Amino acid sequence: MIKRVGVIGAGAMGTGIAHIMAQCGYDVVLNDIDNIYLDKAIKSINTVLDKKIAKGTFTEENKDELIGKIETSTNLNDLKDVDLIVEAIIENIDVKHALFAQLEEICKPETIFASNTSTMSITKLASATKRPEKMAGMHFFNPAPVMKLVEIIRGFYTSDNTVTILKEVVRSLGKDSIEVKKDSPGFVVNRLMLTQFREAFLVLEEGIASIEDIDKAMTLGLNHPMGPFTLMDFTGNDIAYDTLMYMYTEMAMPNWAPPAALKRVVNAGRLGNKIGKGWYDYEKGDKRK
Repeated sequence: MIKRVGVIGAGAMGTGIAHIMAQCGYDVVLNDIDNIYLDKAIKSINTVLDKKIAKGTFTEENKDELIGKIETSTNLNDLKDVDLIVEAIIENIDVKHALFAQLEEICKPETIFASNTSTMSITKLASATKRPEKMAGMHFFNPAPVMKLVEIIRGFYTSDNTVTILKEVVRSLGKDSIEVKKDSPGFVVNRLMLTQFREAFLVLEEGIASIEDIDKAMTLGLNHPMGPFTLMDFTGNDIAYDTLMYMYTEMAMPNWAPPAALKRVVNAGRLGNKIGKGWYDYEKGDKRK
């Protein structure tokens, strides 16, 4: 039974995962390399909870209980007794692989390893361990406390029991899961979403419509909550670039190559909301390109 969860990486995804896990009763160890990131994560969770309290949907007692369930740590050895690891660090397969090799030596044999990667090979990550049957993808969506879907991805050796346990964890969080039966780059959601991104770039580069009108077409015409360019700014243009480059490398198909327009934006340092400018200028209080 999963009672204690280790979340590695205190960025937006790791913070959100730690939040929803604690909210649903799990004891959480949130780990990162520096207390600066951990302090920022706890501050972010407090801010979200304070807004809920102001709306009357949460209480100070609920908040204290939730925050009390999250232990922060910069030492991987503090994860030795967790029942489940959810890795949510940088989308770099070599860095992730090295992390799981370390965790293999630290965690108890029955601990399940999961990666929040949106694209990368679970089988490759599992090769860093001696427990490939206990390794799977557990891909949450941003913001994790709000978004309802979690992709559960099988590696080549992932056992049925591991998938069953992770599905139950997802249900306990009040979320729905889909099972990705084959470890294929991009899984289901990113495979479909990145195809949409590539078409949006073609529409832009062919002069068919502006960035603003492409986004408006997707939100008002297809009822998407965000258009592709707004969504790239939200998640990070650097992440979009790295994800497409990974898909291009793994699939060996030219149509997956990152578009020149995306590369120009990333090279210009316009990474999206996190720095106030991407396809739009958020730091000016508007969304003009």
